[in-house]
Amino acid sequence: MFKKISMAALAVSVSATSSFAATNISWWHGMGGRNGEVINEVAQKFNAAQSECVLTPTSKGSYEEALGAGIAAFRSGQQPNILQVFDAGAATIINAKGAVIPAEDLITKAGYKFDRDAFIEGVKYFYADSTGKFVGMPFNSSAPIMYINTDALKKAGVEAPKTWEEFEKIAPKLKEAGYIPLIQSQLTWQFTENFFSRNNIQFASNNNGYGSLKDTVINVTDPNHVMMYDKLKEWKDKGYFAYYGAAWNDNQKVFEEGKAAFWIGSSGSFGGLKKTASVPFSADFLPYWGSIKGAGVHSFIGGAALFAMSGKPEEENKCTAAFFNFLTSPEIQKFYHQSTGYVAVTKAAYELAKKEGYYEKEPVAEVGIKQLSLPGAEWDKGYRMGFYPQIRAVMEREYNKIFSGETTPKAAMETIKKEADELLARFAKTAG
Repeated sequence: MFKKISMAALAVSVSATSSFAATNISWWHGMGGRNGEVINEVAQKFNAAQSECVLTPTSKGSYEEALGAGIAAFRSGQQPNILQVFDAGAATIINAKGAVIPAEDLITKAGYKFDRDAFIEGVKYFYADSTGKFVGMPFNSSAPIMYINTDALKKAGVEAPKTWEEFEKIAPKLKEAGYIPLIQSQLTWQFTENFFSRNNIQFASNNNGYGSLKDTVINVTDPNHVMMYDKLKEWKDKGYFAYYGAAWNDNQKVFEEGKAAFWIGSSGSFGGLKKTASVPFSADFLPYWGSIKGAGVHSFIGGAALFAMSGKPEEENKCTAAFFNFLTSPEIQKFYHQSTGYVAVTKAAYELAKKEGYYEKEPVAEVGIKQLSLPGAEWDKGYRMGFYPQIRAVMEREYNKIFSGETTPKAAMETIKKEADELLARFAKTAG
């Protein structure tokens, strides 16, 4: 994907002031557990592959904590070279004036040829600007997919649905067979953000927020989106859908225990699910509404990207560029994909894993990539909205009220829109 330069040439460019001393660069991230261990392994592989740069990763806790630490460090001049930022925080870091160097600019300045089309369709837009230039480097990327309890389908004598209309038809049979037909683990990502993407509906004004901060407003009151939550509430009342709050694992656990037929989760969950699920499972794409014209296109990614922080010496920027080049190589992408369950973000890595027969052994690992590789359309590339973590919190509060019977979907969406639009306006003033 990138033009290779010799390590000898890199050594000359990186070590202009010191012929033998390696250049140290830092990477702050928000991952723990096995995912944090894999980050350490990736850094070790980079350090072992060359002698000019030494990369040190450091966990800063959660995604939110890593973003907060990175912004605070930038303000005090103590920023890392690389900061991992999650999807909802992208607008914050991108619109923090002078905080980052666009990844594409960093890479090309270091002498590498950058090819946007080397990335799979559902990955290449989310962390880009309105022209398509990569600002962040996609890293741990995932898609919301539908996990399937294969025993439940056999017992009920039904097949997995492609559309929500098909789900409505088979849900009574799954319930009669003794299963909760449907659960999910993050309404904001799966049934709001990717509802707009999968069904090709505009999520916010100004090109989903990519065009301009000024006067951007959110579109959660779209009648189709309200309809989705009307259906979810109706399904819950009929016993076709169960909701266990905003906590991810509280919902996933029900599927792991074999009590639910379908779980809308992350494609990055399959590795852990293999260890925790008590029943055999498969997976398929996130359903869409067949009644919505133009629906059925690809979803966009969740997860996080890596951002090159500005204000660093040239030799450190060159090492950051070298790491980004290393990270997106087919071999390293394949390693990361297979070690974590996150999708391979480049087509070359996907083809390499396929060629080696990985998906014949692990077909679930391919579902997210296939979904992200579906044909694209106008409104499936992502969103760029400021203070979005706070907007998500408003959504979660109102969605809890829907399923507890305290409000209606229509009223909830009107409340979300009012508060979200106020947050967006405040962010525009702050960033402006």
